[in-house]
Amino acid sequence: MAAGAVAVLRPSRGSAFRASGAPSRMGASMKKYVLQAVASLGLLAGMAAAPAHAQLVNANDPLKIKAIVESQGWPAKLINEPGDDPYIESSRNGMPFLIIFMNCTAGKQCKTLQYYMGFSGAANVPLDRFNAWNREKRFARAYLDEKGDPVLEMDVDLDFAGIPSRNVGETFKTWASLMDSFQAFVSE
Repeated sequence: MAAGAVAVLRPSRGSAFRASGAPSRMGASMKKYVLQAVASLGLLAGMAAAPAHAQLVNANDPLKIKAIVESQGWPAKLINEPGDDPYIESSRNGMPFLIIFMNCTAGKQCKTLQYYMGFSGAANVPLDRFNAWNREKRFARAYLDEKGDPVLEMDVDLDFAGIPSRNVGETFKTWASLMDSFQAFVSE
């Protein structure tokens, strides 16, 4: 039998698969196939569970988040001033944005991220349009900052053990799509 193959075992007359609980008369070759099948299933189960657990990412390690940003093909500059919460400066298609580490204790042990993008000089977007954006879009919110400039924010919860790194990468793909939509929205 090839490595990793699983045998389909069928009981035959007089085989070990009796409902009566009588002693088994399983032959040596049958025992070999049963042991191979059990070993193969155990190996497959172990292989399936290990990668998901090994690649969890949380907000405690800004360098991991920076690497995921760079894996999207975007530049990433980690800013980590003593006593302040860290953040990453990045851009995509000429649009600068920040990844802010939040819910931190003394600039460390962060629990969440916030993706942040603001447009200066794009004021005069009526508030009812922002309300429409927030009603129609998921995952991010838009508002006018204290200077009247449009802002887009998206929160990502990485608390506890975190989430798989692939999922963090997917949040950046969602963010990229929202950034494109928001740029078009404020330019209308």
